[in-house]
Amino acid sequence: MGGLDFKAPVAREVEDAEAIVHNTRMGLILFAIYVAFYGGFMGLSAFWPAAMSRPVLAGVNLAIIYGFALIAAALGLALAYMKVCHKSSR
Repeated sequence: MGGLDFKAPVAREVEDAEAIVHNTRMGLILFAIYVAFYGGFMGLSAFWPAAMSRPVLAGVNLAIIYGFALIAAALGLALAYMKVCHKSSR
């Protein structure tokens, strides 16, 4: 590939320690929220499987609704993390 120099030094992004601590704290808080939500799904599945098979929304059972909610929550929390850790948001 002509013109590409893969041996050129790459500039590293410099973050201050305060930003790293803030981003880490926000990541752990959002992770704990998701773990609690997922733990509820696992608890229902393990200890109350009958509740998971009950239709709750338009004939769709709770397991399916909760599963899609987990996917949506993961996306929402990722977007929230992106927002709270963006440099211009502080």
